[in-house]
Amino acid sequence: MRGRQQLLLLLFILSAAGSRIASADTNPQDAAALRSLMKKWKNFPSSWGKSNDPCTRWDGILCDGNGRVTSLNLFAMTIRGTLGDDIGSLTELRILDLSSNPDLGGPLPAAIGKLVKLEELALIGCSFSGPVPSELGNLSQVKFFALNSNKLTGSIPPSLGKLSSVTWLDLADNLLTGPLPNSKDNGTGLDQLLEAVHFHFNQNKLEGLIPEYLFNSNMKLKHILFDYNRFVGPIPASIGAIPTLEVLRLNNNGFMGQVPSLKNLTKLHVVMLSNNKLNGAIPNLAGMTLLENVDMSNNSFTPSNIPSWFSNLTDIMTLTMQSVGISGQVPQELFSFRKLQHLILSDNQLNGTLDMGNNVNEGLDLVDIQNNGITSVKVYDSFKGQFLKLQGNPLCNNSLLSDTMPCTGLQTEAPRQPRIEVQCAYPFIEIIVFRAPSFGDVVQYLPELQKNLTGKLNSCTPNQLSLAHSNDGLYLNVEIKACPVNKKRFTYSQVLNCFNLTRQNYKPPEFYGPYYARARHYPFHDKASRAVLIGIVTGSVLLVVGLMLVGFYAVRQKKRAQELVSINNPFASWGSMGEDIGEAPKLKNARFFTLEELKLCTNDFREINAIGAGGYGRVYRAKLPDGQLVAIKRSKEGSMQGGLEFKTEIELLSRVHHKNLVALVGFCFEKGEKMLVYEFVSNGTLSEALYGMKGIQLDWSRRLKIALDSARGLAYLHDHANPPIIHRDVKSTNILLDEKMTAKVADFGLSLLVSDSEEGQLCTNVKGTLVRLPGPGVLHDAAAHSEERCLQLWCGAVRTHNVQATDTRQQVHRPRAEDGT
Repeated sequence: MRGRQQLLLLLFILSAAGSRIASADTNPQDAAALRSLMKKWKNFPSSWGKSNDPCTRWDGILCDGNGRVTSLNLFAMTIRGTLGDDIGSLTELRILDLSSNPDLGGPLPAAIGKLVKLEELALIGCSFSGPVPSELGNLSQVKFFALNSNKLTGSIPPSLGKLSSVTWLDLADNLLTGPLPNSKDNGTGLDQLLEAVHFHFNQNKLEGLIPEYLFNSNMKLKHILFDYNRFVGPIPASIGAIPTLEVLRLNNNGFMGQVPSLKNLTKLHVVMLSNNKLNGAIPNLAGMTLLENVDMSNNSFTPSNIPSWFSNLTDIMTLTMQSVGISGQVPQELFSFRKLQHLILSDNQLNGTLDMGNNVNEGLDLVDIQNNGITSVKVYDSFKGQFLKLQGNPLCNNSLLSDTMPCTGLQTEAPRQPRIEVQCAYPFIEIIVFRAPSFGDVVQYLPELQKNLTGKLNSCTPNQLSLAHSNDGLYLNVEIKACPVNKKRFTYSQVLNCFNLTRQNYKPPEFYGPYYARARHYPFHDKASRAVLIGIVTGSVLLVVGLMLVGFYAVRQKKRAQELVSINNPFASWGSMGEDIGEAPKLKNARFFTLEELKLCTNDFREINAIGAGGYGRVYRAKLPDGQLVAIKRSKEGSMQGGLEFKTEIELLSRVHHKNLVALVGFCFEKGEKMLVYEFVSNGTLSEALYGMKGIQLDWSRRLKIALDSARGLAYLHDHANPPIIHRDVKSTNILLDEKMTAKVADFGLSLLVSDSEEGQLCTNVKGTLVRLPGPGVLHDAAAHSEERCLQLWCGAVRTHNVQATDTRQQVHRPRAEDGT
């Protein structure tokens, strides 16, 4: 009996406590801070402001039993505005997540540093700018710290070394500069973060040396992502002393010297050291049997035979060793490894017979052995892959063998499961960016991810989920599209509770590697309030009256609108018989790209994908979903070219096809954007090659070939294009070199795309005006010379530049008159 009374007493106490939590009024200080934040925002959940008690009614707010706000989660709530200093008044806050609000920007308030009880800080995919406040180092209890995918500048503050509890530190995809802070040079630094598991600093402009003492054996790091920065000097040997390391990405930096020993990193799954200036021997990866993705391409290693450890990589999925100076024969057993998908060994000195054996792994999809010394190939029926690339081998010089082994690449059609895409009026779209996947072909592993995500999101969208994937040349992007069940839209609470993957509460299959997520803008619409309904009724009455007046006006304007449609919408009449059928223009060997397609391929035109700029605008490197690399020229604001001229331009360019001209792949004309999509030419410009900026050596035979290639391209434009094209801007920066050092002339015809203020930078398009040769400051009165004469002068200047490898800006060339003077 006594035990029963005690149990009833306990239940009464718990019930009273629960009632206190449910009915507690919000602390006045916290309520005032939230209202002040709301005044700086234009969009926020509709529940905000409807009640005076944020703890009971406001979406995204959680409180404790004392009415103190402990969680502020406004993931993907379409907030617009800035984050004010009032955030610092929420002193009991444990979770602050404002991720995926791209219209939330301005400087990060230093007041965040007052939130000393904060455990999770997620400001991913916003537009915060300026420096990272040093006061954030006061967050000693924070475990999850993510400011990635913003516009932050300046250096990483040394005070972050005081984040003694942090396990996830992500500053990637910003504009950060300077070296990594360390305690020896700065008093505090990243070397003091012994609990850290993730160092994600990729896609910045970080620079300088990485000191030896930044890493030590007491660290718990699993992921080191330093790729796409500007680090130089040797890779610190201390990195090989971290026994827990699983992913190491140092690619696309300026690291030099010999790779230190990595033999103790036995848990390593991914190691990527490509596109640096490393030399010495290729590192020995023997004993690292868990490796799944290895890429050491495009370094200056000492030429050697194929490493013996190739045969020990039994779990390998992707092996990329392009241009690393290896020779010999590819070991046959490599093709039988059960997980191998992509084997890329192009641009080496491999020789003899490529024998794949008769036990080839069924999942092997790509074998790229281009530009080697392979004389024969044995391919058995067991090879089910799509691609075997052999171009540039002696095998391809044998016409008899070429007939039976196509040197354009053996390609078979592997069966693909059709992708079923869910359809609804208002899908929620979220993109997961996987930064270091182990596999080469995501299609084989997408069904497992779909099943995995469906289980995670089942409470909100059962069986209403589809996936799409793309590769922007940097990372793997998987787009999730989810549809609501039995309703048009998801609610605010569903988005917050189901789709917020930013704080790593979702675990994908292990071979997908580290990720982050960002959501697309979602059109939330709530039921109209009474005031809105009154407004609708009033508006409807006014609308009827207005329609009567507009009808009369519309009839008068119809004829004028038809006359102007070809100017305002030049693609409208591209249908059959002049009818606007709403289809993309059908041009010869050129396709129409939507703006969303190009945004996805360039990661929303991120600065990291920019590879150049000029009078036309910026140029971006991108990778289409089919794997093709392209260069996207995006017209800058203020371009003087209209839609009709753009239409004429692409019609002309789509008909020009020559091996010494850069090919047009397609175009985009949408929402005021005018973009041209060209083939990507990998070895840059002739100017870069002449001055050693690409590490390419141009001997006399190569220079002669480049001159002849360029002349053939220009001759085609001038003599065989219909109508003929005069280039107007021939110079070494407009001559590109592909992987075989074939010259391709670029930017022909683009003078029409340059604004009037820049017209003086090009050769005249009317006789009797000034002519500008390639190189600033060299103007001549060429009133008596035609454009053909101008083209001859340009060709001469570029050929002189090609032979002498000197800057044409330092020389003055005076054209002779017709009488020879």
